[in-house]
Order: sequence, then C-alpha cells, then structure tokens
Amino acid sequence: MTGESSESPPDSQAAQPPPHKAPSLPSPVPSLEQELIPHEAGIGFPRSRSTSRLPWIIGMGTALLALGAGAWYWWASITPAITYKTLPVDRGPITSLVTATGTVNPIMSVRVGSQVSGKIARLFVDFNSEVTKGQVLAQIDQQPFQARVAQARASVKSAAAGLAKAKNLAAQRKRDRDRMAVLREHEFVSQAELDLAETNYQDALAQVEAAQAQLDQAHATLAAAELDLGYTTVYSPVDGIVISRDVDVGQTVAASFQTPTLFVIARDLTRMQVNTNVSEADIGGVAEGKPARFRVDAYPREWFEGTVAQVRHAPVVVQNVVTYDVVIAVDNPHLKLKPGMTATVTIVTDEKEQALRVPNAALRFRMPGVPIDRKATAVWVKDPDGRVRRVPVTAGIADSLYTEIVEGALQEGDHVIVGIETFDEGRNRTLPPGFEFGPKIR
Repeated sequence: MTGESSESPPDSQAAQPPPHKAPSLPSPVPSLEQELIPHEAGIGFPRSRSTSRLPWIIGMGTALLALGAGAWYWWASITPAITYKTLPVDRGPITSLVTATGTVNPIMSVRVGSQVSGKIARLFVDFNSEVTKGQVLAQIDQQPFQARVAQARASVKSAAAGLAKAKNLAAQRKRDRDRMAVLREHEFVSQAELDLAETNYQDALAQVEAAQAQLDQAHATLAAAELDLGYTTVYSPVDGIVISRDVDVGQTVAASFQTPTLFVIARDLTRMQVNTNVSEADIGGVAEGKPARFRVDAYPREWFEGTVAQVRHAPVVVQNVVTYDVVIAVDNPHLKLKPGMTATVTIVTDEKEQALRVPNAALRFRMPGVPIDRKATAVWVKDPDGRVRRVPVTAGIADSLYTEIVEGALQEGDHVIVGIETFDEGRNRTLPPGFEFGPKIR
C-alpha cells in the first residue's frame, strides 16, 4: 500500500552511518551550556539556557534619560513672553512732607525754687492753680531765720557800743595831746612825752575806724539775715498756672549747690509749642513760616495746625545721628493739648497742585540685563506698539506715591513701566474670585 511504502524500516535507519563532524578542541573552562544533564536509562534531557535582563534595563534607562534631557532642552529654549506692569503719567497734586516726632510744651514755663534751706511749713497753691505775680506760693519754717536776725541785731548794738567807746577814748587822747603841747611850749614836759601823747591820740582814732567797720559789718550781717528771712516766703514771679508741684508740707529742701525746684508755672497754656527733632537729611526743606500739622495719642483722629516758628542751628548728636530742633507754634484755645504730650508732626516743605507726576515705582524699576547708571534718573516707557524705551528725566518734589517730573521727554498719558508681571500673577488673574493661590513670598 501507499502508506506502508512511505515508512522506513527501523533497521535501515540504524544501518545508516552517523554524519561526519569536525573534531572540536576541548574548552579549558566548560560553560554552563556545555555541561550535560545527567542521563537516566540512556535517555538525555534537553539543556536549560540561562539569560540576564540587566543589559535591557540599562538600555531602557539610558533611553529615558536621553528623552527627558531632550524634552527639558526644548522647553528651556522657549523664551516666555515678558509682560510689563505699567501706570499712566498724569497731572495732579504733590505735597512734599517731612515727618518727625516731638513733645508739646508751654511757650514759657518758669521753675520756682528756694534760695534757702529749710522745712516746708505751708503750701498755698496746688496743681492747676491759677496764680498772679507776687502771690505767695509756699512758706518755709522761719524760726531759725528769725533767730539769726535777732542775733544780727544784737551784734549791731554791740558794734555801736564799741564805736561809742572808741570815740570817747579818742576824745580823751586828743585832750591829752593838746595839754602836752601847751606844757611843751613852756618846757614843763619833754618832747618825748609830747610825741607819746600824739601817738596815743592816733591809736585812738584808728580804734574809732575799727569800731565803725565792725558796726558796718554787723549791719550787713543783719541785712543778710533779714534777706534770708524774706526768702522763706516763696512768691510767684509771673502770672500763670501751676503745672507741677514737687514738694509737700514737712519736706526739707536743701539749697546747697543748686536751687531746688518747688513749682513749675506755665505762663499761658492757650499758646503752646512742639519741640521736634528733624534729621539732617530732611532739614534742608524746613524753614520758618512753613505750615505744619500734628496728632497726639489723646486725639488720634484730630489734626492740630501750626507753623514752624524756629529752626535752631545747634546740632543734636545722639549715637552719631545728627538732628536739629524745630519749634512749631500752635494755638490751644480749648486746652486740649497738655504739656508733655508726644506729637507726630508732619511739616509741609513744598506743595504743587497740577504737577506732571509719575509713580515712585517707575523710578525704582530696573530693566533686567541693562547696566544701571546711578548718576542719572530715568524711567522706562512702553509705547502703544509694545516697544519699550528709556527716557532720562529730572525729578522734582515727591511724596509717598508720586514724584514730580521737571524735565524729560514725558507727556501726560504715557505709560511708564513699574514692574514685570510674574507667571503666577498672570495665571491668578484668569481665575475666578475665591480660586486664587495662597500668599506668595517675594
């Protein structure tokens, strides 16, 4: 049959000689593929081939890194569009101000003291008492001073008695001399006796002069004692109001090296002044007659108007900081201002109503990549076609928001650059209210 003729007998296959193979040299180190699996019952199992995945992993990682580097280079090479923040140039009022702090004080205040030491016996006025010139304010214990006056008067009497005695003795010496002179003419006494009588008379005259001096000294001591007794009564030197009282009844005051202060009297509290300290950088625009206004903590919502009354030339140096005293006069008809209040003063140095002005941020803006010329003042202007240009200007007065432009190729309506809009600002601008990002740290 056809199927039988297609099969080969097993004997014919076994009788075929094996194919010729080229002899191979034995390998010094047999590999894993050359190792044979042990044979069991004369039958050989197929060999297992070991493969490693490390080259594939390294290759894939290298490809991913190259792809990422290419994507980053492409993204970084794209130059983002720059969006400038601009504000218009306009005309409006500009007020140049100088701010300082000071203290409210009376225009004239008198410190009343004591010229003698002693114990306060009586007080006739208190705080806020209205006084007139010559009014008694206080009384110091007078007993010690009255005793000194009595002692001085006794010394005057003693000196007067001594003077009288000296005069009597001088009169006696004069008579003795005259008598000796008559006797000498008749040669009843010697010349030596006459000379002695003359000397005694001159001594008596000197004693009279000494006694007179002692009497004058006693009178001076009495006058001093009476003057000290008068100083025990303290009088008001001016008309005004007592704003300070530094003593109480029974307190001892000692007027040794300096006069102790008993009272401080303000002459007129309806007219006050503010003593301020203005820094040397701002003193150039401050002059007498300039308007000023200030606030105090007691009335934070009320402005008090005043005028610069005095700019003192003496510098005040504190820790290498130089300031100058500026006195501001202000009326106080309702007595709202009290001595010692701290005032925040604003002095108007210059003011213009229709000045060509630019925002202060335009003068502070610096274009990235452009060298800075610190000697010249300039602003950057954005034209309607989107181009930007640098415009040199001359600045005038300035306040906290605007600066006056005195010279420069600027016109009202030009848009000056005040900053560059960041990516976060542009993105947040398109978001609806309430979906903006949180605060950004600049």
